[in-house]
Amino acid sequence: MQLFKCSHCEQVLYFENSECLRCGKTLGFVTETLTLEALDPDGDAWTTAARPDRRYRFCRNAKHSACNWLLPADDAQAYCRACRHNRTIPNLDSPERLGAWQRIEVAKRRLFYTLLRLELPTPTPGSGDPQPLSFDFLADPATGAKVLTGHDNGHITIALAEADDAVREATRLAMGELYRTLLGHFRHEIGHYYWDRLVRDAGPAELARCRALFGDDRLDYGQALRRYYERGAPGDWQAAHVSPYATMHPWEDWAETWAHYLHIIDTLEMASAFGIRIAPDVTDDATMETDISFDPHRVADIHRLVDAWLPLTWAINSLNRAMGHADIYPFVLAPPVVEKMAYIHGLVRQARHTATGGRAPRGDVGQDAERA
Repeated sequence: MQLFKCSHCEQVLYFENSECLRCGKTLGFVTETLTLEALDPDGDAWTTAARPDRRYRFCRNAKHSACNWLLPADDAQAYCRACRHNRTIPNLDSPERLGAWQRIEVAKRRLFYTLLRLELPTPTPGSGDPQPLSFDFLADPATGAKVLTGHDNGHITIALAEADDAVREATRLAMGELYRTLLGHFRHEIGHYYWDRLVRDAGPAELARCRALFGDDRLDYGQALRRYYERGAPGDWQAAHVSPYATMHPWEDWAETWAHYLHIIDTLEMASAFGIRIAPDVTDDATMETDISFDPHRVADIHRLVDAWLPLTWAINSLNRAMGHADIYPFVLAPPVVEKMAYIHGLVRQARHTATGGRAPRGDVGQDAERA
């Protein structure tokens, strides 16, 4: 993620802002440039100072204060690049459900920002792609089984309950997890989607390379899941896995590692935007120093990312402790984990050159969100 500034008054802006608090300008996110722009009204549309000849309108979900993204005024779509992937959203007849959905949309837009920065393919339903990406955001029914967050052949379901901080924290504690956030859910589930696209669909040779690192994905998933919840993770899980859940099955190892890869990429970009330099004055240990003045999306060597990430997390964890909070990143990146991340990093860089580049193909048609 990056910092933005108001093109009218140069106030610092953040990704979620919809209005500049200094000058009062309406703000909108332009996906072609991945910039947050101050807007000028132009009839029933908007223009920006940078591109006064381009007219924009807001995503339809802006009327629910659930989106601040723009699309061209003459676009046939009603929804922005991120929201046109929504298949089902919750019934918005209660403030609680509306608020939960708004929080989910914030996390989803942050996910899409990273996917667009990495130039990964994000085909919409109706685009003609054999495995489009779509989302259901579902509230638990009054009776029966609760909604489970998960991925199935390009379709991701996020339980609305995960937007409730108290519920999510109770679940985290009950499951013995180190970390559980809405954005983490999105990054994990999208990892399953890109395993399908970048590994499974790439053919036997790529599958073999992936299995050599993550294990054989043909292992029975149901049995692995039962075994994990009966016995938990092995005591030495940190030696080769990024989280306890990553030990459950090779698919989950991939998805967890993928999620952490996105954590690293996005956080390093924000650290770079702030010009963060770590140089502890109590040690000459170079491994605890870093100058984050680079674009992590363009770095070829995963070790450069990890070498910057570790000092940054040590510093942030220490700052959190100084405020009485738990570590923000309570994980260890053992050499086998870094090797897995290097593999993912290589696939992402390769996809940038071979896929659609994150741009919707011509004839791309989205689906209106259905109320459920």
